[in-house]
Amino acid sequence: MTTEQRPSPDALLIVGSMAFDDLDLPSGAARDVVGGSATYAAVAASLYAPARIVAVVGEDFPADTLTMLGSRGVDCEGVERAQGKTFRWAGRYAANLASRETLDTQLNVFADFRPKLPEHYRDSKIVLLGNIHPTLQLEVLAQTRSPKLVVADTMNFWISGERKTLLQMLSKVDALVVNDEELRQLAEDHNLKRAARTVLGMGPKLLIVKRGDAGAMLFDGDGTFFAPAYPLESEMDPTGAGDTFAGAILGFLSRAPRIDHAAWRQALLVGATVASFCVEGVGNSALVELTHAKLAARLRELHGLLTVDA
Repeated sequence: MTTEQRPSPDALLIVGSMAFDDLDLPSGAARDVVGGSATYAAVAASLYAPARIVAVVGEDFPADTLTMLGSRGVDCEGVERAQGKTFRWAGRYAANLASRETLDTQLNVFADFRPKLPEHYRDSKIVLLGNIHPTLQLEVLAQTRSPKLVVADTMNFWISGERKTLLQMLSKVDALVVNDEELRQLAEDHNLKRAARTVLGMGPKLLIVKRGDAGAMLFDGDGTFFAPAYPLESEMDPTGAGDTFAGAILGFLSRAPRIDHAAWRQALLVGATVASFCVEGVGNSALVELTHAKLAARLRELHGLLTVDA
């Protein structure tokens, strides 16, 4: 399909954090790395379609990052620059990158974040509610006008501390993205399939479960789909890979003629492929340099992992 033949993308709204990350990686220390869920998701989504972003940054956040996002078709009018410092997270990864330890969290201007949607954002057809307080996720939804697809992310902190509000939010979304540990905690069941059934009963019609280098699973009313992780030879930094995964999925779906079961399954493979590039660099450096040719080639390789040649 040529660029001229592609369907016009549905407006994609991304709400989340923009941050600085201080990382202790097996390859060395990296400081003041620009991160945050909204940043990673927007860069990934922009590979397929324009996006709109709502977040808050401090006076110290680099203007170059907003310029870079704008050059990729990301509308940054919804990014508020507040007095004070930008949200900062510090973490140390294990030698195999399979686990990490939080060393410091400084909410800074993010502590008072109240998402405000510009008027032209309110008609967004696809909404990604990043990993923020479920009350804020509900406030975002209250500002939108009849989106056709709402996808939410969450984490164990909200599952344990804000369960009642989280359940209210889940009753209003179409899909939920969590990792396997978060799924088990939310459903209070160690078995993934039973836990998925329980969470689907909370409201979402579709559930995506991230499992790191074990790939991802999609659960819906029609059954289960598995997307493998692309096998890498060099892994640098897994920070933001999950947000990249979600952003790429919704960027792809915003271009799809129909958001049906086949589109979701293909989107999962796309998300896994884009996320694999994220891990190969520190921060979003590898994502920013990613070309469509490299993405298409790796996506073909990933499809090859699923093909049985008789």
